[in-house]
Amino acid sequence: MGAGTIGVGLLGSARAAEESLSLTSGDAALLRFPAALELIEADFWIQYNELGGIQDSEVPGGTGNPDYTEALAALDEDMDQYIHDNTDDEITHHTFLNAYLMSKGAAPANLDPFRTLMGSTATGVNSNLIGRRLTNLTQLTIDTSWWTRYRDDRHNPDLDPNHTFPKAVPTLGVNQHTAIPRTDADTTDPNFLQAIANTAGFHFPTIEQGGNSLYPSLAQRATAAEVLRILISIGPTETMHFQTWSDKAGNAPPLTAVDPVTGVSVTFPNLDVQNQLFKKNLIMPEPCPFLNRNLPIVSIIRPTKTQGAAMGALRFLTDMGLFIGQSPAFFTYMTQLARAADQARRGGD
Repeated sequence: MGAGTIGVGLLGSARAAEESLSLTSGDAALLRFPAALELIEADFWIQYNELGGIQDSEVPGGTGNPDYTEALAALDEDMDQYIHDNTDDEITHHTFLNAYLMSKGAAPANLDPFRTLMGSTATGVNSNLIGRRLTNLTQLTIDTSWWTRYRDDRHNPDLDPNHTFPKAVPTLGVNQHTAIPRTDADTTDPNFLQAIANTAGFHFPTIEQGGNSLYPSLAQRATAAEVLRILISIGPTETMHFQTWSDKAGNAPPLTAVDPVTGVSVTFPNLDVQNQLFKKNLIMPEPCPFLNRNLPIVSIIRPTKTQGAAMGALRFLTDMGLFIGQSPAFFTYMTQLARAADQARRGGD
């Protein structure tokens, strides 16, 4: 099934779902916003898979870019399989969430009108989707402060909203960087191509740690037990993605490269260090303060404060540059979904 298309198969599966009481408007909003985000995730993961993953019946469309795939393999030889599996997961997430919404008589998330962005034209992409992407992977500004946030045992953004967590790759957090080859010209310089692959390697966990926090944050607002079950069942898969990708990001080869098109420089440091805040193999969440500082520290997902979680997630993705080139109508639609999710109240209508 094509990502984002609500077709006969999806409607059929929705009708086959177990009938029960309709959703409250709040619960519908709590599922519709994640459904939209999963459509967005599926869109960019499909782009990654076309160029650097495995194309098969589960995730068809591209033909692969051998040079980009090889550069990704410098982080781990199984990167193509992991990219494929993450892509497949996100497609199933939005397909299920939309089918569940429709089975309850609620409107699904639909981003089809906004599939207008160009994307890559390099060897390997699905030529039928050039100019029909939701997301822009070529102008990213990536905040890698999550790296130290999960290694810091003294601070939690829920308790310390003004604390600045150092970034693992500071130069990714300024200017704009491409995480995929824009054209075949981007594959001609091995050093710059490795920088593109490294950028992707850090973009993967940056995205997944966002979903890792969003689902438990929204779940606290759910009224129906089944909606709560959905949110707390999908959320942990994002956590599995995050830990996998955070492990691979630490293997990014140290280098400095300059984008020949924009002139922007990026430096990937050697993270094989002893400093606990940066050490690459500390991929399990360090215990940190939770709820209040009178309690013992505990290993947790963070942040999980529920207030403004949906709007925060939308700002996070927007600030990343993922939507550069999108229409005002897209931002209006996504803002409406986010606000509705944030307005949902446990036990409300």
